[in-house]
Amino acid sequence: MTASVVVFDYGSGNIRSAERAIARAGASVCVTADPAAALAADGLVVPGVGAFATCMDGLRAVGGPEVIERRIAAGRPVLGICVGHQVLFAEGIEHGRRADGCGVWPGLVEELHAERLPHMGWNTVDPPPESVLFAGVAAERFYFVHCYGVRELAAAPGRTITWAEHEGDRFVAAVEEGPVASTQFHPEKSGDAGARLIRNWIATL
Repeated sequence: MTASVVVFDYGSGNIRSAERAIARAGASVCVTADPAAALAADGLVVPGVGAFATCMDGLRAVGGPEVIERRIAAGRPVLGICVGHQVLFAEGIEHGRRADGCGVWPGLVEELHAERLPHMGWNTVDPPPESVLFAGVAAERFYFVHCYGVRELAAAPGRTITWAEHEGDRFVAAVEEGPVASTQFHPEKSGDAGARLIRNWIATL
């Protein structure tokens, strides 16, 4: 049976490219802001582009934090991408404005400590051997576009953390824990490696 995936449309995100990438990976995909559909789907993708606080405002407007919380409690997979990855953390600070995130993980989204920002282009990542997302693509490059990231995240049982570096500053490139996974980079813009990562995620649904 084909897995069903909702790309959550809350007014901020690379909606269409994510939709196309998921469809190419073999899932049945729907773009919607409907919380009921987001709860019912086999998988939920939370995209995001722009400022942390603005994305959280949009997510709250469609009941997104509650949807994510309920899916996690029920063990139903969620995948965050770019700012959709960032909003899963406890809080973010951007241009002096601090905003609460969804609080799935502890951690602060803050500006990277690098001279060249945004961090834009292809970069390697350092996943641990147990990563499901990066099976078969651990040595590949992925496409990043961001100025902000999570620079500290504690290890925890069942939590798989993948790191990357930009100008020597280390940040969280991906997290996997239970039904939740997220990537700071854009798998839908990362060629064959990104397509494989999306297929890896769909295989968990």
